[in-house]
Amino acid sequence: MKKYKLKYGPLLFSGLAILTLLFDIGFSQGAKTLRVINYSYFVFLLGIILTIPIKYIADFKNLEKLRIWIIELVLWGFYNYLLVSISFGELSNGPVNPKIWLFIAFSVSLIREISGLRFSWRYKHVNPAAIFIASFALLILAGTFLLMLPRATHSGIHFTDALFTSTSAVCVTGLIVVDTGSYFTVFGQSIILVLIQLGGIGIMTFTSFFAYFFMGGSSYQNLVMLGNLTSENKIAEVIGTLKKIVFFTVLVEVTGFVLIFMNIKTTAAINQPDAVFFSVFHSISAFCNAGFSTLSNSFYNINYRFDYPLHATIALLFIIGGLGFPVIINIYTWVKYLFLNRLLRLNKRREVIHQAQVFTLNTKLVVYTTLILLIAGTLVFYVLEYDNTLAEHNGFGKLLIAFFEAATPRTAGFNTVNTFAIHTPTLMFVILLMWIGASPASTGGGIKTSTFALAILNIINLAQGKDRVELNKRQISETSLKRSFAFIFLSVVIIGLVVFLLFKTEPDKKATDIIFEVFSAFSTVGLSRGITSDLSGAGKIIITLTMFVGRVGALTFISSFFKKSTGKLLQYPSEGILIN
Repeated sequence: MKKYKLKYGPLLFSGLAILTLLFDIGFSQGAKTLRVINYSYFVFLLGIILTIPIKYIADFKNLEKLRIWIIELVLWGFYNYLLVSISFGELSNGPVNPKIWLFIAFSVSLIREISGLRFSWRYKHVNPAAIFIASFALLILAGTFLLMLPRATHSGIHFTDALFTSTSAVCVTGLIVVDTGSYFTVFGQSIILVLIQLGGIGIMTFTSFFAYFFMGGSSYQNLVMLGNLTSENKIAEVIGTLKKIVFFTVLVEVTGFVLIFMNIKTTAAINQPDAVFFSVFHSISAFCNAGFSTLSNSFYNINYRFDYPLHATIALLFIIGGLGFPVIINIYTWVKYLFLNRLLRLNKRREVIHQAQVFTLNTKLVVYTTLILLIAGTLVFYVLEYDNTLAEHNGFGKLLIAFFEAATPRTAGFNTVNTFAIHTPTLMFVILLMWIGASPASTGGGIKTSTFALAILNIINLAQGKDRVELNKRQISETSLKRSFAFIFLSVVIIGLVVFLLFKTEPDKKATDIIFEVFSAFSTVGLSRGITSDLSGAGKIIITLTMFVGRVGALTFISSFFKKSTGKLLQYPSEGILIN
């Protein structure tokens, strides 16, 4: 038994080190306390270094693969380097704050150890939806307490406001009750950024990837659950899909960071460190469709209002993030297919690969619907707001801002115009776009583009007297149609209920402002007409719950309360019901 417990040594030291680091960064420290803390870092590093070999002596089976050996040796060497640097004071003389290196070291160690844990729960009796929702809830609570640390803000923050901000970040919404740039310190903004990243790609996706990276595999139960989360039907390809999601996320965010940094370092009065953080923050926030910005009034800020290259970069990031990972992976497969065929045509000794259908029906439906919404939205906004919110822009600027404002309501949440000043017809159209939202398995919310498209197709087919929905020589499954109807119905019911409750708790607010706020919260958009910070305590809690349900999905939220059905072979006779 004692031998079995030895393998938890690195986990214990890593956990204590992270708690100490948060205490160090989050609170103001005296000289004596700082000396104790700095000595503790040395002890924790030494503890990790000594217990890693003991861990694998106690449980050698985790080092079956050469890749795991290499990772462990590299990390162990890194910890030894930090220990020596701390001992001789070399780490303090470097260009990077030594606490950043310590945070990286302890975080990697903690993630690695948590990834290696095996929880003994009976999968067949656990609803995956409940686990998914619990992961978001725990992340939100952790973020709430981190944001309440004294050094996270300049003047402190109430629990309700911290909970609201944490929920908005994890649910990648973007609604704020306090200004992100002026109210939170760099430490607090960094916490928000981490919450956005984990909430955007999903905490379970994140932890499962590192479990595979550090441990080299995953259980069958975890693969089944991950298959549901990543929309991958083939168990054998779940890990591959997971790696593609993480790789593509990093690739797009790094590219976005470079483009933003190259633009603002020459066009804005901002120093180098601030420019780096600004670029990282907005790249991650845009790709995750979070809508958070360190700028007051987002990109309607006077210093960035006419920065069209920056607007184009941000729009590209949140449009890509809103397409959905299955669509992105399918597009990657298509590009790979074309590239390989081009190479094989050059090499006449090999036959060209032929695949009947590279693009899936889901990809075609999502891409076509997204393009139609973008084009229609741009034209509508351009025409309706030409002499209003677009009046200060000229030529190409008008068109680009119209395009931005047509794309951002579909869960991005950034704004380049004064949302409060847009005309009522435009407001109604923006609410429609918010309700539709982004695409399935993306970083965005709403009822999703495919749900909206299926509803339209179903109406057209019923009007034509057809008994099935067909598209591109394929028949849409009954399950997809049922789910689309359920999503639409639940969204209307929940939005209606929340609007009713806010009418009671916020009697001084305009009806249009409340309705706009609720649609924005449920669809995890983040646009507001300026009433978020003025909501009562009850109103903030209601919007917080609305953001949470909107992010995890109304149907997923409800299904988490029911026991997972195993299905039955008995089938009753069917009977029609009068509808109209």
